[in-house]
Amino acid sequence: MDSLVELDMSQNSLGGGQQIQYNLPNKKLERLNLAGNQFSGAVPYSISTMPKLQYLNLNHNQLSGDITDIFSNLPSLTTVDLSSNSLTGNLPQSFTSLSSLKTLYLQNNQLTGSINVLANLPLDDLNVANNRFTGWIPNELKKINSLQTDGNSWSTGSAPPPPPFTAPPHSRSNRRKSPGQHSNGNNNSSSGGSSGIGAGAIAGIIVSVLVIGAVVAFFLIKRKQRKGAIPELYEQRQPFNSFPSNEVKEMKPIQEATTVEVESLPSPAAVSLKPPPKIERNQSFDDDDIASKPVVKKSNAAPVKATVYSVADLQMATDSFNMDNLIGEGTFGRVYRAQFSDTKVLAVKKLNSTVLPSQSSDDFYELVSNISKLHHPNLSELVGYCMEHGQHLLVFDFYRNGSLHDMLHLSDEYNKPLSWNSRVKIALGSARALEHLHEICSPSIIHKNFKSSNILLDTELNPHISDAGLSNFVPDAEFQASDQGSGYGAPEVDMTGQYTLKSDVYSFGVVMLELLTGRKPFDSSRPRSEQSLVRWATPQLHDIDALDRMVDPALKGLYPAKSLSRFADVVALCVQPEPEFRPPMSEVVQALVRLVQRANMTRRMLDGEEASRRPDDQDHEFV
Repeated sequence: MDSLVELDMSQNSLGGGQQIQYNLPNKKLERLNLAGNQFSGAVPYSISTMPKLQYLNLNHNQLSGDITDIFSNLPSLTTVDLSSNSLTGNLPQSFTSLSSLKTLYLQNNQLTGSINVLANLPLDDLNVANNRFTGWIPNELKKINSLQTDGNSWSTGSAPPPPPFTAPPHSRSNRRKSPGQHSNGNNNSSSGGSSGIGAGAIAGIIVSVLVIGAVVAFFLIKRKQRKGAIPELYEQRQPFNSFPSNEVKEMKPIQEATTVEVESLPSPAAVSLKPPPKIERNQSFDDDDIASKPVVKKSNAAPVKATVYSVADLQMATDSFNMDNLIGEGTFGRVYRAQFSDTKVLAVKKLNSTVLPSQSSDDFYELVSNISKLHHPNLSELVGYCMEHGQHLLVFDFYRNGSLHDMLHLSDEYNKPLSWNSRVKIALGSARALEHLHEICSPSIIHKNFKSSNILLDTELNPHISDAGLSNFVPDAEFQASDQGSGYGAPEVDMTGQYTLKSDVYSFGVVMLELLTGRKPFDSSRPRSEQSLVRWATPQLHDIDALDRMVDPALKGLYPAKSLSRFADVVALCVQPEPEFRPPMSEVVQALVRLVQRANMTRRMLDGEEASRRPDDQDHEFV
């Protein structure tokens, strides 16, 4: 496959809702056509390793999520067709590197933001119709041969002027002319005095440069004085720490218990279900909207109790971040499987530029300091980090059972479907993690990115929430862009652009719906009335007959009606459109604990009876 030049598997209905595999042929591939199939997930990152790629066609699939920065090293790419998918978010900055791009089709997606990154590309054909683009259409794009922009929310009126002292971008006609070519036949430099710069203009420029120079010098002096008071980060002088000595347990066969014992699930009293004092709740992000304000940087972050890894060791453990070791990618960056020589397996998250736009080591150290303080059995806790040679990497435990999203939505002959007990167990553990972030941490922490792909499962199917604590360093607009079309975003986030504790509760309710129905939050392959899971399921949550029909077929009827009904009641509360009517996570935890306790009490009572049970009296065997 390494010698493959063209791969055309279009119009075959391949994929069945699964992602395009990462290890596509990449060394010599020039043409890739997977159009007209049923692939889901994101645009594959292996495309970034195809330096000779000239033609890329992924139209009419079920691709979703952001288009990430995968186009930086594709100088030969002339045609890109990503139309008729469910792609979201802003266009990636790496589009500016496509120096040979002639044709770009992005129509019929849910893309947002501006299209300014396309302004200086040598495009002949561009179709961005039926998206959610905003802003102005750059003048450079209005001159191309074929342009289609209908179905967006373009700004009206004249475009804002370019920043001062910056030359306007070259027009398309100027870019394509040879050095000896002129716009008209008259080459006389003396006509109208237009060939030279007036003395007044020169004087204005000189004065402006002097003013700007003075301002820059002032700020450089102030910054130097401020830096003198801040100690250097000690990590550059800190010796390399050894790897953690504890080993990851080998995969064990998953054994489903017939009941979830309350003893294995801490009681409500053990998790401090009572809300914190009102004075603390008034200081939460939910009430004060702190999440929408700039983060106040501290000059002296607390020491971090985590292993410091070197870039060399992480490169060796991930085989230089080989694509074969890529296990996922999310809002914050790619995650790689890291195998160390002592058989220790960890997960390395390589942060992207949206988390640390300034690439500041001070910001990264503060981020590491904050997330290293988060400790809970249902949180994926920080193991170590690396900030050597400008690299920003976080190291976490590796969970062999992957994510809840994969367990529910990716068919695998080696994994049996989750039982009803396991689904309730995962919901309860995840609820406890959010309760800890919302009501135990001070100040409260809004996750913002709660979804099934961020719920990792260990060998006992205990949930561990990832990405907790990273949200404070990413603007709400970034999350909002990734939320659009995902099915997890609360209605008020789409309207205000701000996240609160109650928007996390909504996202948790969507995950509970995934556990109940086995469906994705948004599935474009279904009929239009069933594509949005919340919209389709909410009217049926209090209808017993409808509830039986909408439950995950993979359960094959092995669930108790009473437990299912109570589970649906909690879902209905969490996904209410009005945030003020959604319960706090402590009440959600209490409701799920009561569900488990009642089921176990029924089991013990029925186990003590000597009389034979009727066929419809089987509920006690399940939670």
